[in-house]
Amino acid sequence: HVQLVESGGGSVQAGGSLRLSCVASTPGYGCMGWFRSTPESGREMVAFISPRGGEAYYSDSVKGRFTISQDNAQNTVYLQMNSLKPDDTAVYSCARVRGVVAVGFVDYWGQGTQVTVSS
Repeated sequence: HVQLVESGGGSVQAGGSLRLSCVASTPGYGCMGWFRSTPESGREMVAFISPRGGEAYYSDSVKGRFTISQDNAQNTVYLQMNSLKPDDTAVYSCARVRGVVAVGFVDYWGQGTQVTVSS
C-alpha cells in the first residue's frame, strides 16, 4: 500500500506564496500532482508531473503562477504557488494516477491540506 503524505498548506494574503510537498512511501510509475476541491466548484486538476519530470501539466487557472517539480531521490513532489488569489482557496489533495490525469484514474490519495487565500 502506497502512502502519500502532504505538508505545506496554510493561510496567506492575496499575492503571497505557499509551497506544498507530497512524499510517497514508495517510488511509482505514474504521474503525481494535486487536485483541489471546494464545495462550490467540486474537484479540479491543478498540476501534475510525469514520473521522470519530463512533462508537467497545469490547469489554465494556475498556469504561469504555479510550478510543479519533483525530487525522485526523495520520492517527493512539490507545488510552488505564487501570486495566490482568493479563488485558489481550496483543499489540495496529492494524488498518483495511472495513465490519464483524471480523478477516475487515481490510485492513491494524500490526506489533503487546506489552502486559504484572503483578499
